[in-house]
Amino acid sequence: MHRIGDLCFRSFTSTGLSDAVFVLVHGIGMSHRYLARLHAALSAQGTVISVDLPGFGGLPKPAGDAAIGEMADALGNVLDRLDVSGVVLIGQSMGTQWVVELAVRRPDLARAVVLIGPVADERRRTAMQQARLLALDTMREPPGANTLVMGDYLRCGPFWYLTQLRHMLGYPIEERIASIDAPVLVIRGGRDPIASRSWCRLLRSSAAPDTMLIEVPGRAHNVQHSAPAAVASAISHFCLQLALGRSEGGTA
Repeated sequence: MHRIGDLCFRSFTSTGLSDAVFVLVHGIGMSHRYLARLHAALSAQGTVISVDLPGFGGLPKPAGDAAIGEMADALGNVLDRLDVSGVVLIGQSMGTQWVVELAVRRPDLARAVVLIGPVADERRRTAMQQARLLALDTMREPPGANTLVMGDYLRCGPFWYLTQLRHMLGYPIEERIASIDAPVLVIRGGRDPIASRSWCRLLRSSAAPDTMLIEVPGRAHNVQHSAPAAVASAISHFCLQLALGRSEGGTA
């Protein structure tokens, strides 16, 4: 357990054979549990750290609010305590906002940034629109994924969920991503109604020139749970391309 001021974090680490470090950050209402399959799949590629953010996964809720920037700063402090840098920051859903903001504020920490099902589409930034998309996504997810989501939502509770939803809907990720120095990989499920293809293409065009977009066919928003091997393979390939670019003197 890590306490940063009024914010309480929890981390889970698996140590792999290579020196690569992957940091997994869940989305709104969720916890490390729905990242567990991706965590296991990436363990063969290096050290994997999954983080539960304040108020999620049964952790205490802060006495006050915690905006995107505050959460990102505290997450950076947690990684400092874990003595890691040059990591691959991987966020899913609202987790993409926290890792983007962290990469902007702490470029020393981010070797690369991976956005899985990034939110929120600039054309759909009302609570009602997001609720409709979430309902549609629920019908496209496997039962096991829905069970995890509902269980974590109950642990989070409506007050903290709605508090964070306000920040999620107000965060201009399409603007902030342009300030990231590190390479960016965007991943979406081919049937994800929340992170649409057009939205993900917009993010790709807004980020660094070496940004990549990969779709996993037939999967919805929680693609990291329903197709962990495919997502891990995409991340591994992306990191390999970065390593090859560096060895050849490129900027990637």
